[in-house]
Amino acid sequence: MEIHLKIIGILLIALALLHGVFPRYFQWGSELRKLSLINRQMMIVHTFFIAVTVFLMGLLCITSAAALIETDLGKRISLGLGFFWVVRFFIQFFGYSSALWKGKKFETIMHVCFTFLWVYLSVIFLAVYFR
Repeated sequence: MEIHLKIIGILLIALALLHGVFPRYFQWGSELRKLSLINRQMMIVHTFFIAVTVFLMGLLCITSAAALIETDLGKRISLGLGFFWVVRFFIQFFGYSSALWKGKKFETIMHVCFTFLWVYLSVIFLAVYFR
């Protein structure tokens, strides 16, 4: 199980760093200009803090995998992280319209890859807790 948490740590750090390309890829320069100042800044600030949180989750998994598995506090943290990623899994299907990816090759591949990622994260964290 420890190896899975270390793999997850690497994946989460990569995911956090991926947030750095969002502004360019999603053309936030032009897209967000249409929003009010508060909404534009909330998008940028919240994306930054999501990236920081995901990065810290990854760092926790890499540096404290044994503690997550072996301690009561670690198991509770794993339960919380498992719940977090289960919710994210459901958001993948009910928070985003399928029109964003259906019929688009790259977007469909990303949708499937991220769906598998959310399942993997959920299963491992919950397995740590219930084991």
